[in-house]
Amino acid sequence: MDLGTLIGIIVGNGLILSAMLMGGTMDMFVDVAGLMIVFGGAVSACLMAFPMKDVIAAFKAAIFCMTADKMEPNQMVQTMCDLCQVTRKSGLVALSKMKFEEDFLRKAANLIADGTEEDVIRSALTIEIDAMKARHAVIQDVFAKLAAYCPAFGMIGTLIGLVQMLANLSDPSAVGPAMAVALLTTMYGAMFANMLWNPIGAKLASRTATEVMNLEITFEGACAILAEGNPMTVYEKLSSYIPAKSRVGLAKKKK
Repeated sequence: MDLGTLIGIIVGNGLILSAMLMGGTMDMFVDVAGLMIVFGGAVSACLMAFPMKDVIAAFKAAIFCMTADKMEPNQMVQTMCDLCQVTRKSGLVALSKMKFEEDFLRKAANLIADGTEEDVIRSALTIEIDAMKARHAVIQDVFAKLAAYCPAFGMIGTLIGLVQMLANLSDPSAVGPAMAVALLTTMYGAMFANMLWNPIGAKLASRTATEVMNLEITFEGACAILAEGNPMTVYEKLSSYIPAKSRVGLAKKKK
């Protein structure tokens, strides 16, 4: 699991639960009807706004944001430089005998090894990158909408609770508990939006940026391999994508 995600979950939830327990018991903050309105309402609204396959894909992506990145950009730069050295020694056909975990890198290597024209390779890889960006944008939009819907449904739940409270004004003892229940739905809406959907959306956006960078490094590296570039020249070009500190460490490995 990604360390930052784990720390955020533990610290964020721990602080809020501690604050709740300092002023009473957890039973005070549990209302099944309010949870149904906020969570169920937000998900239902998303199902109306997006195709079901996109909503399902979004929830699957939420699990993905809990894991660490498959490959950091500096590792991808190292991989492309190594491939450049291999092709200079053994030719482009050598790529067909190699195994790659990353689908995009495998596709690029296969196209190069098959002797595909450079324009076709550039076009195919560019389309792949653009398609990935479009898919991820939809998934991030799902979480953005969930974050927007939850407070709205929280307010709806509050209004429902207030109506029920006003209908029982003749019983003063019921006013306090009814008001508490009404306010709980607002709290649920704020918590779901700011402790769940917004952080997941932001994490996925960060993951997308890293993945796009890896794809662009692969794309530029593939073009350099086609041009039979010198490994050090390829390194100098691709290292522009990564921070200076990581770049220094990678440069030491290249020497």
